[in-house]
Amino acid sequence: MRSSLRALPFLWGALVSAVLFVAVYLVFVQSYIGQVIDERAFAGADAWKGDVIDFAHAFLDALPVASVVIGAVVAIVIVLVRRNWLVFAVAVGAAVAANVSTQVLKYTVLSRPEKGVDVGLSNSLPSGHTAVAASAALVVFLLSSPRFRPLAAVVGSVFTVAAGASTLVEQWHRPSDVVAGMLVVAFWGSVAGIVLSGLRLPGAEPPVRSKLWPLVWVGGLCGLGSVIALAVTYFSAQSGTEHLFIAYAGGVAAIVATGFVIAATGNRLYRRLA
Repeated sequence: MRSSLRALPFLWGALVSAVLFVAVYLVFVQSYIGQVIDERAFAGADAWKGDVIDFAHAFLDALPVASVVIGAVVAIVIVLVRRNWLVFAVAVGAAVAANVSTQVLKYTVLSRPEKGVDVGLSNSLPSGHTAVAASAALVVFLLSSPRFRPLAAVVGSVFTVAAGASTLVEQWHRPSDVVAGMLVVAFWGSVAGIVLSGLRLPGAEPPVRSKLWPLVWVGGLCGLGSVIALAVTYFSAQSGTEHLFIAYAGGVAAIVATGFVIAATGNRLYRRLA
């Protein structure tokens, strides 16, 4: 009974992540106006990338090494210190599931209907690069002790946001692709919480009360900004005008908001698990 109660918040986390993923797909992939809004942010990234393109290119070149190699080294060091091999197995399983499901969803399950917005482009939702970065951050977060999880959440969210925003700057992905990639990892992170809630983990530590309010405030402000930018882009599309910078800034703000809110929420959900 107690394990069921501990798992309930993670079940809600999985359900909310899944519902938001479906909503993002239906709005920005399946609808005409959603494709227009997403495409304007995509075009805005090309028009306003400036010198940021150099950072984005270098960051994405280093992403596989930073995510897989460095992430693996940090994870193994934590496991050797904490001896939480069971958590390691669950964390790696969640990361693998997140990356595999991302590719299956993108290339097998989901499709992008032709609505005359981006002729010839295939479905690119969810973003695989974002999923790789977010899942590496998830592994380190799950393995960390409650005392260091807030720090892992902050660093991991910044790393994931940088990866996702870089794919937009490089025009590898649209904003909705990046947001969807984060939601896939959030779903599997919640599933990992359900599994861990039912296990008896050795070396449990007392819960740590840390709500990461800076992430919440920044994420909330970016979320508000993205909604305003989305509205401006929507009405400009209706009137036949373009505001590419606003659409681009709104896309980046949505990425930041999603990454930070997920990190703060995950930190709160996991505060009682060792």
